[in-house]
Amino acid sequence: MTDWVQKQVTLQAVSRGCHLVTSEILQQVPEVAEFKVGLLNVFIQHTSASLTLNENADPDVLVDMNMAFNKLAPESWPYVHTCEGPDDMPAHIKTALTDSSITIPIGNGRLLTGTWQGIYLCEHRDRGGRRRLVVTIQGTR
Repeated sequence: MTDWVQKQVTLQAVSRGCHLVTSEILQQVPEVAEFKVGLLNVFIQHTSASLTLNENADPDVLVDMNMAFNKLAPESWPYVHTCEGPDDMPAHIKTALTDSSITIPIGNGRLLTGTWQGIYLCEHRDRGGRRRLVVTIQGTR
């Protein structure tokens, strides 16, 4: 029989950039450890922040990712949507380039990520505030 768990997770406000949040998610969703086989889906309820699964070993990767995001969607372009500040429209573009959700397999009570993979919150605003995630697990306990 398939079991389901769904929880809302709130991440603390962080500065612009990519921030490793794997352990923060697992702390707020300890039920992951109960599943023998399953899938963990993480969905962010915002349009100016995103999620990515990426390298968690070398911090230079995050520096380069942030540089690339800022080159791909600079604040200096003549955007029409500017009512929420100069960092808002570039944030929407950066979100469109990444993901609103990620799905990771679960096996024997742990996430089956690769050796160097972690879940990142990509905060695309200077002051985005606390971010809400919906975490859903489907599987067999």
